[in-house]
Amino acid sequence: MKVGLHLGYQNLHGIPDHEFFRKETQLGIEAEAMGFDYVGPVEHHFTDYAACPDPFQALSFIAARTRKIQLISAAVILPWNNPLRVVEQAIELDILSEGRYILGMGRGAARREFRSFGVELKDSREMFDEAAKIIMDGVDTGIVEADTKWYRIPRTEVRPRPFKSFKDRTVMVTMSPSSVEVAAGFGVQALRFSQGDWRNALPEINGYRDAFQRLHRRTAPPFIISDFVLCFKDRKTVAEVCDKYFSRMFATVLNHYEAGSSHFKDLPSYKAWLHIGEASKAAGGPEKAYRDYIAGNLIGTPEEILEHHQARKELVGEYQSLANFSFGGLPHELVHEQLKLFADKVLPKLKA
Repeated sequence: MKVGLHLGYQNLHGIPDHEFFRKETQLGIEAEAMGFDYVGPVEHHFTDYAACPDPFQALSFIAARTRKIQLISAAVILPWNNPLRVVEQAIELDILSEGRYILGMGRGAARREFRSFGVELKDSREMFDEAAKIIMDGVDTGIVEADTKWYRIPRTEVRPRPFKSFKDRTVMVTMSPSSVEVAAGFGVQALRFSQGDWRNALPEINGYRDAFQRLHRRTAPPFIISDFVLCFKDRKTVAEVCDKYFSRMFATVLNHYEAGSSHFKDLPSYKAWLHIGEASKAAGGPEKAYRDYIAGNLIGTPEEILEHHQARKELVGEYQSLANFSFGGLPHELVHEQLKLFADKVLPKLKA
């Protein structure tokens, strides 16, 4: 099982951005010595929720200070980026890191970010699908060209040229039925975020695997689960830290994505965010929605996390992990404390 470190760049600490950004990026460098297989920064803009405007730059910095850890953009948001530039950046990073880069692509979901880039959320499905095809062809052939609804690119040879295929090194965020279909059609690995009871995700997970097998005549790769993680030695500390910091993160997520907002009703490919908001209004209210969200992620002592992993694996099958330990304003000394405990007590058993 491959286990990676997800860098969320959520600054709820009240410290200057430049100081926080350096500390968060340093975690990605330390991840190699801790035994993680790969490291992946998000792409988000403009707010405390998350601010890493260019995952390629962050990964280049990490690549220069590590030797073997793989590097994944988790994820570069295609509707906000020119496909030709993404191809150039991906190839350049892959060359500098000597083939360690994993191309991770996402569609985005927050209106505030789309608006600042002059892009409409309703167009994201078409824009992503067109851009992904252009990019995947470009990083393998070194040639980029497009004549689609959203992109017009004359035939262009990219320099420096690619030196290694991205086949089996391409990942796509899949949080909707349409995204699952697209990922299976493209033949790429799927990434899902923990957002509650995993039984609700089984139809999409199984649909992806079945479609992948049917279309490509081979077994789908294990999908990646991105978790928020809290790992401390005793249950009392876990509960105290969770109530103080996970709750802040959850509130920020709901606010950033406007979970439950009526605008999602006309966007079926974003139904997951509508359901989270509706869950807050259903029986049990926000508290139940919050507890369900916690239950979907890896929260607990090392022993509890391993039990949770085993139960989830029996439910959803083989998967890889992308773990986020820094969120909600959690002080960096606590981030390091739980990272070291996880690396010592959990990581070896997950990878065994």
